[in-house]
Amino acid sequence: MKLMTFDIGGTEIKYALMDDNYNIYQKGFVPTPHDTFEHFSDEIYRIYEKYAEETEGIAMSLPGIIDVDNGVVLGSGALRYNWGRPVGPQLSEKCGCPVVLENDGKAAAQAELTAGSLQGCTNAAVFIIGTGVGGGIIVNKEVIRGIHSKAGEFSFINADPNMFDNFDGFVGNACSTTGLLNMYKRIKGTDETIDGREFFRRLPHDEAADKALDILAGNIAKQIYNLFWLLDVEKVAIGGGISRQPAVTERINARFMELYTIHPLPKIIENMNVEIVPAAFSNDANLIGALISYMKKRH
Repeated sequence: MKLMTFDIGGTEIKYALMDDNYNIYQKGFVPTPHDTFEHFSDEIYRIYEKYAEETEGIAMSLPGIIDVDNGVVLGSGALRYNWGRPVGPQLSEKCGCPVVLENDGKAAAQAELTAGSLQGCTNAAVFIIGTGVGGGIIVNKEVIRGIHSKAGEFSFINADPNMFDNFDGFVGNACSTTGLLNMYKRIKGTDETIDGREFFRRLPHDEAADKALDILAGNIAKQIYNLFWLLDVEKVAIGGGISRQPAVTERINARFMELYTIHPLPKIIENMNVEIVPAAFSNDANLIGALISYMKKRH
């Protein structure tokens, strides 16, 4: 069986022709349309039709709160033209094939649980650091969605009770690449805009970069600490582009253990063995996860 898989991001649409063993036969990317759903659906059809005779259907990861059963994007996510829209049924009608949607964070969690760094875990989580923060929560060896399909939407967790009316006080900013780069600018006292690649190039010899990374790592460590006490997670996989930098997971691990050491309560558990590891899949995680979600729903 082969499927056309799509990973819809705010900047680009990644696509791949894959089989059910996660082998990739063709892949590419195009810019994501930001104007209308019609432009978006035309772009999906243009890509799909080249491979239509080889495929059973379309598996798609995209941002937003997704009603997987009905293929509806309920809201949130970068592409506002999808909000409240039955994207799955409309693409299915246009392309003439089954279409299964999956939230991007939950797709990454499916990929890591099934074939990546979270294999064999009972309770675990994926924390995706990007423009915002995506995620997926695994309980009893299943990616959970919640009654309103919002489980794992880490971006909307409050990180500072004194800033509840300001997005700077939420995980989506405090724990994201966007937040890291903004923090660097504030510490550095500059209006210079740099990207993540340039930030990590400067890191070894720039005190402001080192301090900004330490703040980001501390913010993420606090959220993992909360996850431990809420869900007794055994492992957390850190994904997103910056997760490929070893300094990121190393610093998060260090800040996590500092939190445990300074906690004022008596040590209930002598060894809090929460593994914090880089996600196994980077650019292909959402493609693999979307394929897995398709197979779970259609087979």
